[in-house]
Amino acid sequence: MEIQHQDLSYEIYKRLKAMILANEFEAGAKLKQEQIASMFGVSRMPLHRAFQMLENEMLIESIPRRGYFVTKINANQLIDAFECREALEGVAARRAAQNITKDQLEYLKSLFEKFIGAQEINVPEYLESDQEFHNMIMKISGNQILNRLELLGNNTIRTFRGGLLRPPRETLPEHLGILAAIEKGDGELAEKLIREHTHKSMETLRERNKK
Repeated sequence: MEIQHQDLSYEIYKRLKAMILANEFEAGAKLKQEQIASMFGVSRMPLHRAFQMLENEMLIESIPRRGYFVTKINANQLIDAFECREALEGVAARRAAQNITKDQLEYLKSLFEKFIGAQEINVPEYLESDQEFHNMIMKISGNQILNRLELLGNNTIRTFRGGLLRPPRETLPEHLGILAAIEKGDGELAEKLIREHTHKSMETLRERNKK
């Protein structure tokens, strides 16, 4: 599992982020630097930089004299983040339908191509594509204020802390529907579909929180 890459810190950050989002590290668990450095075959310096990137995204937190810990998941905060994401992504999808380039559209399509028609879907891989899809919608929108709000609030990242709230067989057709609306340049439909998509996940979380 050793990492060989020019930018080790970024590669470590990506690997750890995927593991945290897939709940391979329990919320509240301590990240043992020596163990992780050995697992990836890297020194502690690039690992420390990766930890800083994860801390900036509020996926982990540093406790003085104790080390780094995976941030605990708060269901109410997740619901709040979903509400913000629903509003922001609606605007983003509408703008993306107007601004998207051919290359950007092809990239978005490529995120889900390998899952279409698959009998079994690798959940960590799907989760990574899912998050990248939503991140790219925000970027493609071209709305600088919207992207600044997303950067400050980390709403999209926060909503993925609970892992996949609904199975890929349910969300994949929704993603493809949003893509089709964007490809047609139908901003109103894209906004409607992405808001419904996010709202369904938020309601699923609300129902789980009641139990």
